[in-house]
Amino acid sequence: MKLTATREEILAPLQSVIGVVERRQTMPILANVLLSAQNNRLSITGTDLEVELVASGAVNVAQAGDVTVPGRKFLDIFRALPSGTSVVLATEGERVSVKGGRSRFALASLPASEFPVIDQINTQQSLRLAQPTFRMLIDKTHFSMAQQDVRYYLNGMLLETEGARLRAVATDGHRLALCEATLEAPVGVSQQVILPRKGVLELQRILGSEEQLELSIGSHHIRAQIGDIRFTSKLIDGKFPEYGRVIPHEPPRQVLADREALRQALQRTAILSNEKYRGVRLSLKHDLLIMQAHNPEQEEAEDQLEVEYEGEDIDIGFNVTYLLDALGAIEGDKVQLGIADANSSCLVQAPGMAHTRYVVMPMRL
Repeated sequence: MKLTATREEILAPLQSVIGVVERRQTMPILANVLLSAQNNRLSITGTDLEVELVASGAVNVAQAGDVTVPGRKFLDIFRALPSGTSVVLATEGERVSVKGGRSRFALASLPASEFPVIDQINTQQSLRLAQPTFRMLIDKTHFSMAQQDVRYYLNGMLLETEGARLRAVATDGHRLALCEATLEAPVGVSQQVILPRKGVLELQRILGSEEQLELSIGSHHIRAQIGDIRFTSKLIDGKFPEYGRVIPHEPPRQVLADREALRQALQRTAILSNEKYRGVRLSLKHDLLIMQAHNPEQEEAEDQLEVEYEGEDIDIGFNVTYLLDALGAIEGDKVQLGIADANSSCLVQAPGMAHTRYVVMPMRL
């Protein structure tokens, strides 16, 4: 293999895929990236066996070929080269040489034939939607995914197609986030898949422009074509909880509050909450919300906020982090809290905007 390119023509696709390349691997080949040069294009592939990223760009290929190089070192070299440097990349036996300006590097290589790639994903459903729409679904729900939960199906995000809707749902068992968007064309068959946590975070990193994205859902993989980047991820094999059953339907007690004022009051109260459990007590009275927190050092915090509330007095405890995450993701000036009783979940949403909903379980204080 031999090719010529500018520093930026290689650095851009390399930075797009490096997120899945781990330094410490059980398989040495996974610390490498695969370089494939042909037809005056260079494609760079990185994988951790769960998520695969392929980014490509135009270069001047003198000799086509495939080779693998250590991903992090390769990235460090291109970051360190001056902007606009013309670079010659060539294989020399079992090594790959990088020449740019007066600098020369020789990197160890592993055979490209050993590099694991995902070719076919057995596509069962294809969707087209705008990147900002898909990014919104992820941004408004990802923080509710579990981390290293023994219920492995919670360590990811549910993507559900139903009619002309694409829905994202995430839960860790204590809270739930749901956001849905309208598709350009309705799907024939409803489908549910669970995208693993790492795949969700990588998608969040690479989604950006106003362009369309193509989403292909297979039996065991999901693939997205995002401009010059192709994202492929394994799916979590498991059954997601029936989330519809935990979303309160028209809770009898409704509180309307200024979203930013409530967020700031909760942040102040949380300063003296228990660092482990993060509990805050909410006391609702007529048009008034009182927030209280205390910790094992016998310290206390209290804040009051005028709200619109006409129901009976009620005291209920919540993990303040969960409430703050939901308030941070909601758009608009107002927020609506729906509560049935002191032992029931709280429904958090912007008034009249049912496409984004958050459910927070209560906690005993």
